[in-house]
Amino acid sequence: MTGRFRPHLAPRPLDQVLRRLGAVANLSEAEQDFVRQLGERRERHSPGEELIREGQSGARARLVVSGWASRQRVLPDGRRQIFGFILPGEPLGLGRRPAPPPLSSVVALTALETLDAEPLIEAALSGRAPGLAQFLLRAQHTEDALLLDHMVRLGRQTAYERVAHFLLELQDRLQLSGLGDSQRFPLPLTQEIMADVLGLSIVHVNRTLQQLRREKLIELRSGVAILLRRELLVSISDYRPAASPPLGGASARQAAS
Repeated sequence: MTGRFRPHLAPRPLDQVLRRLGAVANLSEAEQDFVRQLGERRERHSPGEELIREGQSGARARLVVSGWASRQRVLPDGRRQIFGFILPGEPLGLGRRPAPPPLSSVVALTALETLDAEPLIEAALSGRAPGLAQFLLRAQHTEDALLLDHMVRLGRQTAYERVAHFLLELQDRLQLSGLGDSQRFPLPLTQEIMADVLGLSIVHVNRTLQQLRREKLIELRSGVAILLRRELLVSISDYRPAASPPLGGASARQAAS
């Protein structure tokens, strides 16, 4: 497969957020306008900045407008385990209210822009925004599904299967936000970061990526991944998308519980 990846250039401020929300929930025009108004609450973060600190209460819920963040824990000797990524259009810090102290930290991996999602939660809980309540419920379900997938990856899959599964997951999630398509997607991750999320050494990650490239299953070009034989990668890794079609009839109270 040849051809260059052409991302959408200069999107409107909250396009990726609205696309992501609309992919899993049925938002009314009024709800979409409400989300657009949240654009005034945007905040920028530098790479390495800690957005949520492990064990510290009071973190506000946010939506990622652009950039990547990781949910992680660092051991006293500096070793890091990454539990997952928060991608453009996805929420962080959603869940029960009042929220218990977080069990992991959230750190910006790239330049990051977020917006305050607390008004979104308040609107959903009040019953004024059933589409947003549906989104909150779906977001929690997806987060749980991604964590279970990650446990299976680390606990039972080979390095070859892990990398294939990981790339498929990122492709699916980024496509929901309008970043990439069924084959191509941005991959601004170092092999060190991939090693920390996949529970492998950097050397092992490098060898596995090279194997996938030699077998013409993937291509990696200047921060872009291309899945050349997606169906075969799905078969290799037993990949099952965590993002499902929109749910119906979800109540705001269910979404926050």
